[in-house]
Amino acid sequence: MNERHSLLGRILPPLHEDDDPVENQDSNRGVVGFFKTAWHVTIATLTSSWINLLLVFIPLGILAGVLDWPATAVFVLNSLAIVPLASLMGFATEELSAKAGQTIGGLLNATFGNAVELIVSIVALKDNEIRIVQTSMLGSILSNILLVLGCCFYFGGLKYPTQKFGSTMASTMSSMMAVASVSLVIPAMLFGVLHRSKSADTTASIMLLSRGTSIVLLVLYVMYLWFQLRSHPHLFDEQPTTKAGDQGARNAAPGPGNESSRDAAPRPDDDEEGHQQQRPTAPESPSAAAKRTPTAAAGPTDEEAQQPSTAPESSPPAAQLTPTAAAIVLLLVTVAISFCADYLVGSIGEIVRTTGISKTFIGLIVLPLVANAAEHVTAIVVSRRDKMDLAIGIAIGSSLQIALSVTPFLVILGWIIDRPMTLHFAPFETMVFFLSVIVVNYLIQDGESNYLEGAMLLGTYIIIALAFYVYPDDAGNGSSHLLSFWSSST
Repeated sequence: MNERHSLLGRILPPLHEDDDPVENQDSNRGVVGFFKTAWHVTIATLTSSWINLLLVFIPLGILAGVLDWPATAVFVLNSLAIVPLASLMGFATEELSAKAGQTIGGLLNATFGNAVELIVSIVALKDNEIRIVQTSMLGSILSNILLVLGCCFYFGGLKYPTQKFGSTMASTMSSMMAVASVSLVIPAMLFGVLHRSKSADTTASIMLLSRGTSIVLLVLYVMYLWFQLRSHPHLFDEQPTTKAGDQGARNAAPGPGNESSRDAAPRPDDDEEGHQQQRPTAPESPSAAAKRTPTAAAGPTDEEAQQPSTAPESSPPAAQLTPTAAAIVLLLVTVAISFCADYLVGSIGEIVRTTGISKTFIGLIVLPLVANAAEHVTAIVVSRRDKMDLAIGIAIGSSLQIALSVTPFLVILGWIIDRPMTLHFAPFETMVFFLSVIVVNYLIQDGESNYLEGAMLLGTYIIIALAFYVYPDDAGNGSSHLLSFWSSST
């Protein structure tokens, strides 16, 4: 959010705590005070990100839908309109969370973090576009754990040879993703077994399993939020990636006469303290020197290692909007997204008929890129600043929200409005998701990343995108060979 405030500072003076727009209405009563507050809120919102330059496509997209323009124009214009709306929703959510406290703020971010995907999916579910709903959910997960995380590792690795993040936090998130993948694998395997049974009601059984599993996943997600925000928040605290973290990495690096067990747990009262403090004065190897950030290299290393919390970035910037103003912005953005999503989903059928692109590719690749564009940029920016814990939280945390809350919620909503939404995805899609989770778990389990690992994730995503580009819509549940393989394996 620092980029937003720096951009705003060029246009408006900063809003201090005693300059609350709502309180200033007491001294500026009437129409003048109201318009002054409205003007400040508008400018603060519009200047929150450079992506808001695309806001011009909102009226164009709605106009294209109302006037029944060609489906390609409607799809492209409304896709471009959703990108800045997603950014504005994130800005309003951060502003609303700033004064709500840690717990409520975390819940708000968890609720509105994937609101764009939720709104688009609800519109598609209302229109009985089950394939669009399923593929967009799966595509959002894949784009976050492969594309976003891969970009973070790659672009961050180009600046820092090795970046560290909290391995406990990453392992907890990856374990939850493994549970989410199991919730999709089991319905696909059960369908493969029931598909060859003459006595079982396959549709009713899959529906019952999906609804029951969705309830379990929602309960697990609530427990995960409580675990993250209340009972074990220290596991998700940002790990020091400069200063003390780099000093420890240098001391633990293999070399002549280096005992890793002694260096990993230094004791201030030990008799060898003088020896340990003399070690940094020795000439550093090129790889060890490269790991030092400019901040760590600029000052006394020992003093900075003992005082890692004195960095200027530790104090968050003041909120630019009041909670009431942020809530109003959030409401208006939600309404605008619903209109754009309605026209966007309505044009997909014609796009498929005229271009030959499958619904699966649109839902799994195109829509997630549109809905998560602003989030992708944010994750890459923070990874370039060596804030890998935040980048991991954005990428994998967003995937967890989709897998454990949004998708189960859509199944329950389909149950309420009588739509056949289930957790039974096509076997090929389920296998791709399961293998992607395995790849991510292997790469993040050591708590370190580099550009090669990022290239691996990006390469995996490109392969998957190519596979779904040639994947026909009528394959669907007709993947008899894969179903036979799964059922025989069990």
